[in-house]
Amino acid sequence: MSDFVTIFTTASDVEARIVRGLLEAHGVMSFVSSEPRGVLPVSVGRFGEVRITVHAEEASEARRIIESHRTELKGGEIVRLRDEFEPLQRTIGYRFRDRGLLEHALTHTSRANEDVSGGVRDNESMEFLGDAILGFVIADALFREFPESNEGEKSKTKATLVSTATLARQAERLGLGDHLLLGRGEEKTGGRRKQALLADGYEALLAAIYLDGGIEPARAFILREFAALIADVHRHGVSGHDYKSALQELLQARDLGLPEYRLAGTLGPDHRKQFQVEVAVQGEVVAEAIGSSKKEAEQEAARAALEKLRSP
Repeated sequence: MSDFVTIFTTASDVEARIVRGLLEAHGVMSFVSSEPRGVLPVSVGRFGEVRITVHAEEASEARRIIESHRTELKGGEIVRLRDEFEPLQRTIGYRFRDRGLLEHALTHTSRANEDVSGGVRDNESMEFLGDAILGFVIADALFREFPESNEGEKSKTKATLVSTATLARQAERLGLGDHLLLGRGEEKTGGRRKQALLADGYEALLAAIYLDGGIEPARAFILREFAALIADVHRHGVSGHDYKSALQELLQARDLGLPEYRLAGTLGPDHRKQFQVEVAVQGEVVAEAIGSSKKEAEQEAARAALEKLRSP
């Protein structure tokens, strides 16, 4: 079996079955055999050994998967493989049948690029799907909640609710950054706190829920997550979140002059460009934000400035 590599050995056929199921959930085909020969199911004795082998080209990925779900032994008893995403599943109120989908959703391209086996996929396609699902559910909610509002008003509100800044705040509330799977470079440069990465991960998470359970669990999660924001729209009116106007009114009331918005830089490729904007008051930068357009970034920067100026 020169084309196969042994990547896991155990004295327990139960543990072997768990590990094999884990690999299969991640799309890695594996084979289980006992020492000296045979294929499970077998009754492995006290001194027996069960081996799990995979194709040589999948060995690196298989070891990574197993290591990230390492089994612990307590008092000689087999304990379930560790699930590092269990806290996140409790937080979001959804338990995945295929936890590989959740891992895929949280895998940033920087992590995939560092994997020499080529077996790790990033979450960009899931971001695309999640964006579409989110847009549909929010549009449907606004259609039902605000039947008297015109198309332009609902479009403005939808754009605010699904903006990079809003999604990043939603992700921060869930602690999603702590669970992102990043490459070493992104880890060192604070990727877990970057708005763009948090928003992308949030969209990918929505896609994972949809792929795992269908549209109804995804819809329920989105409506639960955005309930407070939609209630806020009821209080302030559709398209009522004009933070730039609110900031200008606050500054004029305090005789501080008009705010100044500056483009501090851009991030990402042309087809997914993010704009970083600063807002200054009397020449001093008060807040900054990132958005998929300069207008979105300016609104978010104004919102952040309002929070800062209104705080005691």
